[in-house]
Amino acid sequence: MSAAPGARSRGGERPSRVSLTSDADPPGLDALASLKRAVAAALVAEGRGSGYAVDVRVTDDAGIRALNRAHRGVDAPTDVLSFPLQLPANGAADAPFVLPPGEPVHLGDLVLSWPRAVAQAAQYGHSVARESAYLAVHGVLHLLGYDHERPADARAMRAREETILGVLGLPR
Repeated sequence: MSAAPGARSRGGERPSRVSLTSDADPPGLDALASLKRAVAAALVAEGRGSGYAVDVRVTDDAGIRALNRAHRGVDAPTDVLSFPLQLPANGAADAPFVLPPGEPVHLGDLVLSWPRAVAQAAQYGHSVARESAYLAVHGVLHLLGYDHERPADARAMRAREETILGVLGLPR
């Protein structure tokens, strides 16, 4: 059972907040709600079920290509970009930023290309719901410090993704 926006969860903590905007052709309310559920499930699975915030923007290939070029120097569309706002554990700041009481810690932003999600779903032979949830979960794990540059890290990240997608009822 989920709490209403702004409601307090058990123990007096605020539930996590997932904000979603779309500047792409509207993927539909069900798809947007599924993206929010995927982000929330990833946060819960990683022990961040309350007191955290993630903003998700759904865009098109042109929008994500511009961001990819500006922030990564790659002049091509991609499926999902993560912009973490928290420092990894090994790069922690001397003093954390102090938030007003009850405000969630903003973990960062995700940008997802809806046309890439649709194309990749067809390419991999599964539903758009599964592909978009996978991209959302993948992006959240990046916000939380996961990476896939080394084979062992890629295996660990993929295992977490599949576990979370299983909880959502979207197994491979």
